[in-house]
Amino acid sequence: MKIWQVTGWIAWGLLGACGAAWVQAQPGPTGATASCKTLKASGNPQYPPYLWPDPVQEGQLVGANADLMAWLGKELGVTIEVRHVGSWGRVQEEMRAGRLDLIAGAFFTLPRTEYMDYVHPPFRETRSVVLVREAKPFDYQRWTDLVPRAGLTVINNSFGEAFDRFAADKLRISKTPTLEQAMGMLALGRADYLLYEDSPAEAYMARMNVRGVKLLSPPVAQEQLYVTLSHRSECNTPELRGALARAMFKLQREKLMPDFVRAGVLRWQKEGAAVSAAPNKP
Repeated sequence: MKIWQVTGWIAWGLLGACGAAWVQAQPGPTGATASCKTLKASGNPQYPPYLWPDPVQEGQLVGANADLMAWLGKELGVTIEVRHVGSWGRVQEEMRAGRLDLIAGAFFTLPRTEYMDYVHPPFRETRSVVLVREAKPFDYQRWTDLVPRAGLTVINNSFGEAFDRFAADKLRISKTPTLEQAMGMLALGRADYLLYEDSPAEAYMARMNVRGVKLLSPPVAQEQLYVTLSHRSECNTPELRGALARAMFKLQREKLMPDFVRAGVLRWQKEGAAVSAAPNKP
């Protein structure tokens, strides 16, 4: 056999292998390769009616924002898994490391822009409020009314760029791993107030049968919720960012999010009723 024939066969073999690899790596409609046909999402797991752990399917989150992710996946032609990876703080760590592709609902803060992109437009406006014991109310009209008092919130929670700066400089706020723990501490009088978003707080109060706690007005902040995309996600391409933005404009134009929220409220209520009706185990 001649050397040039062997060399030719090897060259054609290498070219064929490279061609096959190139075909497999070609981007789809969103600019992502085949490995990006499934995107990993998560969010605050203590955030009903937006997100909470699925009581049936372990390791998954359900709620209005999970429904949003399912709709978004259909729009993009991909599968979006909404995973329960731990606390809200852990979710942000996973996002920073690139082990998550998306967060299904985050407020805008400058530090978060260091590790994730915000998809515009936002999909929901929320109200962050002051919760107090009815037996120990106090006059609250502005942020400075909180200065002499001790507060609580959940680790890594944000209330918008402006209030976060004010709180860091002026307020005494302790942070707990979970909302249940913060609610319990407030009920026991270990703090004067609790800061959290109104809808999730009311949902947990109903589920935990919390009595003697009320929400004060005005809210400390009214902030927008965004879908975000990790800087370190291998699926973060210009095509995907563009497709996400177009889908979010469609969501806003067709006013779909209120329906997802209503469905989330009903599901949370039904699950709470099922828990209450279940017989106590010995």
